[in-house]
Amino acid sequence: MKTPQQIHWPENIVEARAIQEHLRTRVITENRLGTVDIVAGVDVGFEDKGKITRAAVAALHFPQLDLVEQSIARQPTCFPYIPGYLSFREIPALLAALAKLTITPGLILCDGQGLAHPRRFGIACHLGVLTGLATIGVAKSRLIGTHDEPGAKKGSWTPLMDKGEVIGAVLRTRDRVSPLYVSVGHRIDLQTAIEYVLRCTTRYRLPETTRWAHRLASD
Repeated sequence: MKTPQQIHWPENIVEARAIQEHLRTRVITENRLGTVDIVAGVDVGFEDKGKITRAAVAALHFPQLDLVEQSIARQPTCFPYIPGYLSFREIPALLAALAKLTITPGLILCDGQGLAHPRRFGIACHLGVLTGLATIGVAKSRLIGTHDEPGAKKGSWTPLMDKGEVIGAVLRTRDRVSPLYVSVGHRIDLQTAIEYVLRCTTRYRLPETTRWAHRLASD
């Protein structure tokens, strides 16, 4: 698939914050999805004690959830580990992995945050704005915000709140199993994001997109 080629990557946290503040104005929080017959999951791992970033993409038919295509890209890690700025560490390799795909997904589920981020610009927002694709943040743990505990049944959810704003959903994807933290990335609203995450989740806590991508990124 086609990915952006000319991107300014920051050299320090001051530049990184300025880029987040600028690009977050481009995030679209309403549904502008086309036909979604391919969903993708993206995840990142690290090799050689963090010196190499290993990015993985798994593309699945939707709603069947069978694997269509996969790709891996390895690049030297170009940004330090700083909470709240992980997208600068991970996205360069993710773009390289996406560029290897021969198909373009209609929706990407990211292993990380979207709007549920201190500056409302987690990796799902960042990747969505750069690629122009619809994205959802699906995180295994909370970065910011407060919430009530959702019900015990799959599909139960409660709002994730920060400073009086709904920034995501705490979603139960399997009965009586720890919930996931779902937030808008780009070109989708929260209710639709929840629906897609549930439709991509079968017998396990994680969506099939994330499970495939995590396996590729971690092997």
